[in-house]
Parts: sequence; C-alpha cells; structure tokens
Amino acid sequence: MNAASVSESLEQRILSGDVLALARGATLLEAQTAAGRDLLAALFSHTGHAMIVGITGPPGVGKSTLMNQLTKELRSGGQTVGVIAVDPSSPFSHGAILGDRIRMQDHHSDPGVFIRSMATRGRLGGVAPATLEMALLFDAARRDVVLIETVGVGQDEIDIARLADITVVVLVPGLGDDVQAIKAGVMEIADVFAINKADVPGADLLEQEIRAAQSIASAAERADAAPIRRVSAITGQGVAELLSVIRTVFEQRDRHARAENWSHRLREMLRNDLLSALAEADLEHHASQVAAKMEDPYTAVRALRKSLVSGRTGT
Repeated sequence: MNAASVSESLEQRILSGDVLALARGATLLEAQTAAGRDLLAALFSHTGHAMIVGITGPPGVGKSTLMNQLTKELRSGGQTVGVIAVDPSSPFSHGAILGDRIRMQDHHSDPGVFIRSMATRGRLGGVAPATLEMALLFDAARRDVVLIETVGVGQDEIDIARLADITVVVLVPGLGDDVQAIKAGVMEIADVFAINKADVPGADLLEQEIRAAQSIASAAERADAAPIRRVSAITGQGVAELLSVIRTVFEQRDRHARAENWSHRLREMLRNDLLSALAEADLEHHASQVAAKMEDPYTAVRALRKSLVSGRTGT
C-alpha cells in the first residue's frame, strides 16, 4: 500500500471514530511530518464542529484539576472531549516531562475522552508547535469540545489566545500581587476569568481587582469585559456555571471575530512552516557570522529569507 493509500485509510478510520488511528494521526502531527500535514489537509473540511477552549494562568492555580472537572461536566452532558496538555520539555529527550498518564486518571478508560500530552520543545508562549494542528485533528474526529491546557510558565502565555476559540484565564487568591498576575497581556487575552479556590480568603479582593482593572478600559472594552466566575476545582463547585458562560461567550462570537482568529492562526502556521523549511546549518552559519560581528542581523535575515525563497539548503 502506497503512502497516499495509507493516508486515505487513516483519514477514513479517524472519521469513523477509530481511536488508534486518531493516536497515530496525533503522533504524525506532533512530529511535524509531511504525512501529518497531508492528513490534516484532507480532514480539514470536517472541522468546525468543536469548541476549542484554552485554559491558561500562572503555575499552581489548579489548571489541571479544573480541566478534570470541566471534562467530567462535559461527559455528564454526553459530549465528547479532546484534551491537549502542554508540558515543559525534558532537556534530554525533548519529550513532555509530565505525561498524560499522570493527568486526569478518572478519564483514561473513557472512550469519549482522548488525552494527549505535548512538549513545548523549548518554545515560549505556553503552547507547543503543533497545538493548533492537534486541536483541528480532534475537531475533525468529532470531539465536541477540545480543552488545551498551557504549560504554566507565567505571564507570557498569550499564544493560546491565537489558537483557541475561547481563552479562560485561571487565577487564585494569595499569589502575592494579584494585580501583577493579570498584567503583561493576560488581561487582554481573557474571554473568561475563573477564580479557583474561591472558598479561601482573598477571593473577594481578587475579583475586585480584576473588575477594577476592567473599569479603566474604554467604554467599548468595558461593555465587552470578560465575565468572572468563581470555582472550586477540588469540589467541582461552580464548574457547571463556568462551562455555561464559556458556551455563551463562544456562541456570541461573530464571523468577523472568527475570521480574525484565523488570521492569527495562519500567521502562526506560516511562521512554523518557514522555520521548519529552514536548514539548521544555514541558521547556525549566519548566527556565527552575527556573533562574530562579521554580519549584521538584518543582512542575515535577508540571506535566510532568500535561501527559503530560492529553495537552497546549503550555506
């Protein structure tokens, strides 16, 4: 069987609900292979069904526990779920340090939940290079909701807003300067705020600080301010209400907002595609030239761009 036949067979198996085929497709995409890209291209017309939800926030706020509760709530309503857990990379294997085997143990035997851990592979921004492609694969496989948990590296996890339909920023009381935790772009990317551990002292103050930050925005921005919901990821309290407001915000998105979202996604995909096509030897050669002050960085970038356009791979 040739490569095209294998790809077509995998496509049909994924569409028919074959979990093993879905796992194989996910592996091809995470490895950034041409076969993976061809598979997703063939499946793309079947996307548009899922609601893609990004869960982000500082380390230690309970994102994984909240994801577990959201999945429980979705499954109790009969919806299928795809979970993408983005983990930091091992400096030795470059794989995910925290594997999906230790996440969401309640759902591993549930065929309605497909969980995949992905390594950042050194990338900043809280997501992995193939996160969007993985989400689209789950969408094509008819998962009703795709949940993406970012790595939890701090305040710079804004890439998720370009990939997800809805971004939920999770915060907890007692992180020190709570206002600082919602600066550096996080305030702007939140479609919904979730205050976890809402039963501990400081939850009222944190909500007040979020609302105060929202109040200094323009009138138009205030009218479109992200709703705030309090939850307890340990007990599940407030999770149903959080999921309800996530759905409401998603349903209110107009076509313009979705087209703008795809504008960001295409930029991201183009950047990844160009970098993957760039010969590492070219990059290292020009890096050495710039480090030795034998070449300025702009000249280096122009040379690298020219090598991509001309299709040359040598230096």
